[in-house]
Amino acid sequence: MSKNSIESTLHENRIFNPPAPSEVGASEWLISSLDQYQEMYDRSIADPESFWSGVAEDFHWFKKWDSVLEWNAPEAKWFNGGKTNVCYNCVDRQVDNGYGDEPAIIWEGEPVDDSGAPLDQRTLTYKDLQTEVTKLANVLKSKGIKKGDIVTIYMGMVPELAIAMLACARIGAPHSVIFGGFSAQAIADRVGDANSKMIITCDGSWRRGKVVPLKNNVDEAIQLMKDNGNQPVEHVLCFGRCHNDIKWGELDRCWNEEMEKASDECPCEELDSEDMLFLLYTSGSTGKPKGIVHTNAGYMIYTALTAKYTFNLIPNDQGGQNQVYWCTADCGWITGHSYIVYGILPNRVPSLMFEGGPDYPTAARFWQIVERHKVTQFYTAPTAIRAFMKWGDEHPESCDLNSLQVLGTVGEPINPEAWMWYRNKIGRGICPIVDTYWQTETGGQIITPLPGATPTKPGSCTLPFFGIDAIVCDEAGNEAGVNQGGLMAIRKPWPSMLRGVYGDRQRFIETYWSTVAKDGEPYYAAGDNTRRDEMGNFWIMGRTDDVINVSGHRLGTMEVESALVAHESVVEAAVVGMPHEIKGTGIAAFVTPAPGFDGGDELIQTLRAHVAEEIGAIAKPDMIRFTAALPKTRSGKIMRRLLRSIAAGDTEITQDITTLEDLSVVAKLASSDEE
Repeated sequence: MSKNSIESTLHENRIFNPPAPSEVGASEWLISSLDQYQEMYDRSIADPESFWSGVAEDFHWFKKWDSVLEWNAPEAKWFNGGKTNVCYNCVDRQVDNGYGDEPAIIWEGEPVDDSGAPLDQRTLTYKDLQTEVTKLANVLKSKGIKKGDIVTIYMGMVPELAIAMLACARIGAPHSVIFGGFSAQAIADRVGDANSKMIITCDGSWRRGKVVPLKNNVDEAIQLMKDNGNQPVEHVLCFGRCHNDIKWGELDRCWNEEMEKASDECPCEELDSEDMLFLLYTSGSTGKPKGIVHTNAGYMIYTALTAKYTFNLIPNDQGGQNQVYWCTADCGWITGHSYIVYGILPNRVPSLMFEGGPDYPTAARFWQIVERHKVTQFYTAPTAIRAFMKWGDEHPESCDLNSLQVLGTVGEPINPEAWMWYRNKIGRGICPIVDTYWQTETGGQIITPLPGATPTKPGSCTLPFFGIDAIVCDEAGNEAGVNQGGLMAIRKPWPSMLRGVYGDRQRFIETYWSTVAKDGEPYYAAGDNTRRDEMGNFWIMGRTDDVINVSGHRLGTMEVESALVAHESVVEAAVVGMPHEIKGTGIAAFVTPAPGFDGGDELIQTLRAHVAEEIGAIAKPDMIRFTAALPKTRSGKIMRRLLRSIAAGDTEITQDITTLEDLSVVAKLASSDEE
């Protein structure tokens, strides 16, 4: 057994009990014992309608619901017949209740002066946010956007991104936020699928001292759509962030000018509970990204409740002692939707947003932000934590991190070594770590510790959240034994579950509801191999499909393969995940070059750049290995499990290869060190 394996085993067997709130400077834990958690969890499973109706009573409704839940697997309707508005519950409710002067969003931009102090900082109160959101809602309406129209948002991490999301929610226009790192082709694919009439963007955004040309990417995407004969966009609204040179065309409108003339009076639309709130595209096992549909009421209620208990969010007037919550994700991902905007604002704790990279202009930047704003809850990805470890302890040690009360991780399983470093170096050896497991499709956290209640083990996401009837099972729905691997499945509906794949009901059923069934009743299959230990804790062991998790971002292998094969130099390509020191999982590509092309370093760089252009920089392969042929079965199927083994560095074949057509192909790849 390797040193790392031994350390992982020791960490797994070590249990960390929750500290007393006073140990970390918290006023109280909202859930203060495992018994209290268990009582609430049991009640949420035994009588979900009573449990969730009680939670829903704390929100604003224009009209109460007729039924809490209507369930005909896989179709769920939560709070059916009710009318509400997510924007109202995030913003207007706080203003109406007398909290308009409290901070809602604290923002820090990337550029700094010579002393390291940020040049751009803003704090928006709930009243400020209400004014900006209502004005933008009127701008959208003036351009013909109405309830049901999908608006695409492609912006940097500036407050205007959250304002755009909330303005769409205010008038019932579902938004589709696209991560600012995606390419023009990726934008075109998503805009075309959603049939968006409007794109909201920035002239650019700052990233490690350089401007990301967001508006130029949108222009290129629109041209690509025109070339393909599918260009639905009627307006492009551009916010001036970087004040760089951009082209203005006939579709373009200036955010700043439009907002100056817009009214700040715009009542919230009374929306049905099951009206679509947003689309968010995520990669699948086929080349085409799928638009995940989330609706209003259930998503709003579930994300707010998970945020409250997972992060122990307590407003000042309820004893919160000036909490400041910071999630380092981008709003282009579900984490930003649920745990920067929609789940945090209803809890009335300031949500911090940051534009830029964690190591610019110094590797201490994140810790400087924690010190500067006295952050109490900090939520980031294991990829970032591993990078912090590599950069050195001196960076967090140079800053005062004593304000921190709860540390969170998201996006992928965290290895025990990183978990321990995070707890000891960032959390002073006392802050509880909430290792959260969830997906774009689940809307909110489904397996997570609660900081005052759950004993934790490094590397485990621990126990299900309220209402989540999660099991580890086989395809027939039979539960696995202790520490036996199986499929993660959820037997009962929960409020923030996805309602479909936009425009493709069959894909919705095949992807999520066709893998596991018990006595004819389909269960939601998360697509992850999992096990449960003797304490009932969940351990995520990896994907079951052709989706790889790179730095917490899910990418379909088929999407990367399609981008590679689209290049003239490539005849065939296979993409798999590989171990990566920082990212957790990297991208390994096995490529067969076309005749006349030399598989050398120059072609590697060309193909990496090509993939970045087709999808985005996050999809660039970490390793490209050229081969005259790929290992295939006799029926012609690429044996990707063998390629995963080779990418992991294995030099001996220990898997079943009875169906392999040509053994020499694998032998050559396994013995090659060419990259």
